[in-house]
Amino acid sequence: MSSRAVVSEPLPAGVRRTLSAAVVRPSWVALGAAAVLAPLVAVLPRAAVYAPFVASVLVFGLPHGAVDHLAPARTAGTGRWRSMIGVGLLYLVAGGGYLAWWFLDPVSAAVFFILLTWAHWGQGDVYALLAFVDAEHLSTRAERGLALVVRGGLPMVAPLAFHPAEYRRVASAFVALFGGPVAALDPFFTPTARLVAGGGLLALTLVGVGVGAWRVRGGAARHPWAVDVGELALLWVFFAVLPPVLAVGLYFTLWHALRHIARLLLVDPGSREALTAGDAADALGRFARDAAPLTAVSLLGFVGLALVVPGAESLGALADDPDGLLALYLVGIAVLTLPHVVVVTWMDRVQGVW
Repeated sequence: MSSRAVVSEPLPAGVRRTLSAAVVRPSWVALGAAAVLAPLVAVLPRAAVYAPFVASVLVFGLPHGAVDHLAPARTAGTGRWRSMIGVGLLYLVAGGGYLAWWFLDPVSAAVFFILLTWAHWGQGDVYALLAFVDAEHLSTRAERGLALVVRGGLPMVAPLAFHPAEYRRVASAFVALFGGPVAALDPFFTPTARLVAGGGLLALTLVGVGVGAWRVRGGAARHPWAVDVGELALLWVFFAVLPPVLAVGLYFTLWHALRHIARLLLVDPGSREALTAGDAADALGRFARDAAPLTAVSLLGFVGLALVVPGAESLGALADDPDGLLALYLVGIAVLTLPHVVVVTWMDRVQGVW
């Protein structure tokens, strides 16, 4: 019998309490504390701004996709070897094709990465709302789609609206790594483009909140809607007050990745038993063991990428360029993200998210 978490069926109370204590509430505290302490960022050493991305190499961030090869077997009972071979081929074809795209046209590849991450981080939050807090106010595909656009858009669009110079610096580093025309990014950073993007996302946020309130008036549970609204408010403030590199690094590591790991724990029978018993540490330890081999392989892949990208004349020179090093890491993440999104989208389908 499968242990998968189907979002149309509420999680057992004990599992939900454990996930709330180990995943959901700590993410609120971490991002909330960072937002409160935002005035101190100006006096921090530059290295501190990059620290969350550095930590994400081993803590939650990169490893959160390193168990994809087991996801089909654990989610739908697919044979283990079939699961591993199928996902391996997916990564080889989709990831390899996307890597070639970066070399051929880095501007469009970078834009696609932003859109892909937008969709993926949105789908991650939609699943979390449905599974972890039983969001009855997201009862239709249209409402879930709107939540996906808003939730995924916050880490991608809000920094553009509030911190365009820093956002542009990182985006330009993507393109520069592959010798592409950095000036081609100019249209995305005009005041009009930023106003349309930021204002449009704010408008969609308010529409989503309003539709949710209407659902609550019609009988949907109020608490999940209040959690949704509270998280939206937190994320808007968080991305408005913190510089993009720090904000996105923290969000990736302590919000998105951690919630996806929780999802994976729910489809692993041993981890789910640990969660039921209130032992989140044991469940996370099991995940760490499963993720370690392919996390190590990914790190070797990043080293190989550093040796071939045109903008990295030498590893030593790249190590002295924090923006270039971050860009290299994120391009590697991008290559891994495309097949990862395919796996997660399949999980969404099997688990009834859509």
